[in-house]
Amino acid sequence: MPHKIRFFILSITLSISLGISTSSYGQSKSSENDKSNTEYSFFIAGHTYGKPFVVNDGVHPPFKAKFDLIKNDSLVEFGVFTGDIVWTGTKKNWNEIDADIADLGIPVYFAAGNHDVINRPLFESRYGKTYKSFIHNNDLVIILDPNIDGWNISGDQLIFLKNQLSQHANKVDNIFVFFHQVLWWDSKNIFRKIVLNSHQGRSKPFNFWSEIEPMFNALPNEVYMFAGDVGAHPKGSEFMYHHYDNITFVASGMGGEQRDNFIFIDVKKDKSVEFRLIALNGDDINALGKLEDYVLDK
Repeated sequence: MPHKIRFFILSITLSISLGISTSSYGQSKSSENDKSNTEYSFFIAGHTYGKPFVVNDGVHPPFKAKFDLIKNDSLVEFGVFTGDIVWTGTKKNWNEIDADIADLGIPVYFAAGNHDVINRPLFESRYGKTYKSFIHNNDLVIILDPNIDGWNISGDQLIFLKNQLSQHANKVDNIFVFFHQVLWWDSKNIFRKIVLNSHQGRSKPFNFWSEIEPMFNALPNEVYMFAGDVGAHPKGSEFMYHHYDNITFVASGMGGEQRDNFIFIDVKKDKSVEFRLIALNGDDINALGKLEDYVLDK
C-alpha cells in the first residue's frame, strides 16, 4: 500500500468518529456532466433487494422509482447489480427481478451476492456461471464470485482471471471488475473504517491483497473495482471511493433508507472515467454531491 492514501467514504457515524463535520453532509458541489464527450455509460447498483428482512416485489422501491433516469439516458448501455439482488433466491423473486430488468430495456449483469447463491443451482440454471467476462467498447469487463471460496478468488476462477488478463490486458483500454464483497476491506488496513453489511463467509486469510491486487497493480491499464455489500443499514457506509496508482475502488449500496444510492459511470471518448452519484431518498438526485468530494488524507 502507498504511504499516502486518499480514500472517500460517506457515513454519518464514520464522519463523526473521524472528525468530519456532518453539517456539510451532502453539500458538495455537483457539476454538470458533459455528455458530448461521453463514449458510453453504465450503472452499478448494490444490495438491490434493499432493506433487510423485507421481501419486495423486485428491486428496492426507491431504486425502481428512479428507473426513468436510466431509461431516459441514451448513453447508458448496460448495468451491473453488484450482489444481494434478492433476499431469498426463489423462482418468484427472480422472476420479479427479471421483470424489472426487462422494464429497463438494457442488459443488466449480476455479480452474485451471498443471498443470491444460497440456492446456487437455481441461480446458475437461470444466469449461468457466476464469473465471466466480455469486451465492451474496447474495455474489459470481468465479473467475479468471491462466494465460492470464502472471499478468495482461487482454483478455476483464479485460472480464468489470469487468462483474461493475459489475453486482453495489452489490447484493451480500461478494466472494470465487479464483485459483491468489499474485498479490499481488512480489520488492519485503512478500510477497517468502512462499515460492511456483512462479513458472512469470509475466510482468514484470503488472497485479495497477496495475489489479486498485485496482478492488477502491475498492469498498464486503469483498473476500476466495484463492490456492492454496503448501504443496508442507516448507520453504515453507503458508498466509498478510493484511488491509488492505477486502481480505483468503488462501493455502492442501498437499503438503509438514509443515503441509498446507485452510480452512473461515464466512459469518456479519451477513455477517462467519471462518476455520477445518484441519491435515491427524496427528489434531489444530486443531494449526496460528487462521489470524489469526500476525501481524507492519511
